[in-house]
Amino acid sequence: MAEVNTGGGHDKGKGKKVKQKKVNLRVDFTPMVDMNMLLITFFMFCTSLSKPQTMEINMPSKDKVQEDQETVVKESGAITILLGQENRVFYYTGLPNYEDPNSLVETDYTENGLRSFLLKRNAAVVNKMQELKQKKLNKEISEEDFKKQSAEIKGDKNAPVVMIKASDESTYMNLIDVLDEMQICNIGRYAIVDIQDGDKYLLAKALGLLPTEESATPQ
Repeated sequence: MAEVNTGGGHDKGKGKKVKQKKVNLRVDFTPMVDMNMLLITFFMFCTSLSKPQTMEINMPSKDKVQEDQETVVKESGAITILLGQENRVFYYTGLPNYEDPNSLVETDYTENGLRSFLLKRNAAVVNKMQELKQKKLNKEISEEDFKKQSAEIKGDKNAPVVMIKASDESTYMNLIDVLDEMQICNIGRYAIVDIQDGDKYLLAKALGLLPTEESATPQ
């Protein structure tokens, strides 16, 4: 509602110069409050809220597993990633060789670092996933079929298996960055594993925390 108050009165004399009238304008914004509340309520009920995205993480179990229930991993397909201090990351393939510190390879979190290595090792799965995503974009398959087929592709027995081991000096951001790379590189089988004494020894040697004459290696 708006209210205009002219004020000033009328000129009662004749032949006299009329003074300019003062105009006071007052706008009542009270109805706008109700309108804003209606708009807020409308958008709250009509807007879809973002759904939280979850990531499946495999953690080591403390329960004893029978030998026939153990998952056999090929040595050539095993990759171990070690998270060190100061945002440094290392990896080695196959079985660990704690007697050879040079078996540990240092990389970084850039596209040309850890991601490039994982994409090369998982090239077969990555190519199949790209073809499957293209079929989904072309609406050749449904969302349910896409999830089913992608799980089968990522679960290939010949695909690499990644074990992530974080040291006490690493950060949560380092772990999150590595988990992001698992999704980007379509790694279907990966797990967060407790770091062993031998892995700590390799990290210490790579980071220069041990003297060069150190010869004893933990078992």
